Amino acid sequence: MANLADLANDLVEERMERALATRDALKAEMVCHSFLYCETCDAPIPLARRIALEGCTQCVSCQNYDELRRAHNA
Repeated sequence: MANLADLANDLVEERMERALATRDALKAEMVCHSFLYCETCDAPIPLARRIALEGCTQCVSCQNYDELRRAHNA
């Protein structure tokens, strides 16, 4: 016979799995919005870039600079 702790653990595990499955199902519906202005230099981000790269937060110049800096530090 399962004890109370085992039953509670099973219940928590079941609810966690259900919550994660729900979150994963909703992930596809989430839309990532691009910034209108670069978070680094406040320059406007062109519409074409915002459409091409959903969720972009930087202008091309700042993004290039960050990528070069990261590559140099790696």
